[in-house]
Amino acid sequence: MVFDVDETLVDLRPAVTGALRTVLAELRQLTPRAAELTLDDMADDWAAAFADDPSAPVMSIRRAALARSVARVGLPHELDRITDIFFARRFALSRPYADTLPALGQLRRRYAVGLATNGNSRADRCGLRGQFAFEVYAHVDGLPKKPDQRFYAAVLTAADASADRVVYVGDSIPHDVVGPQSAGLRAIWLNRRGESCPPEVCPDAQVTTLAQLPAALADLF
Repeated sequence: MVFDVDETLVDLRPAVTGALRTVLAELRQLTPRAAELTLDDMADDWAAAFADDPSAPVMSIRRAALARSVARVGLPHELDRITDIFFARRFALSRPYADTLPALGQLRRRYAVGLATNGNSRADRCGLRGQFAFEVYAHVDGLPKKPDQRFYAAVLTAADASADRVVYVGDSIPHDVVGPQSAGLRAIWLNRRGESCPPEVCPDAQVTTLAQLPAALADLF
């Protein structure tokens, strides 16, 4: 069993929003120009920075987004400090979903459980310390992001298992379903928000909560 992290095990959005609010409050303390800066502006800065280089490490993309935001209010020299403030708050607010720890505890009784992510949510900084037999992070030792097939090859190496014995669980159709299946893994789509699955995609199973995983796995094996 291999899990994506952000929006799968960890409720990322409140953490990021809270971190951006903290940054915005700090900028407004520093300059009146920041009074007109909004969270929507900062979201646009993230989207622009991501579009510039989606293959870059997530922390680098966030720094580039914050560089755009501080430039909007004439404070480019504050970038390093603002970046530190953002990440300190982002990790302080990072929490597993309510169903995460109970599900992992149950699954570990029968399966080797691993983590594999594109993001910067390290297990020991998001309330998941000691939960996994192995952890795989994009951009460590040059590993490319999902859906590059080398990422899934690294997962198989870490799991020490053949592709047909590995199940990948995540919220992203391209990264956590199509990508793993292309590498021969089985894929379970975690669809917390009740979205429609594209007709051309066929997950091996679909769940709306991690509590449903044991039953889904029983059907697969």
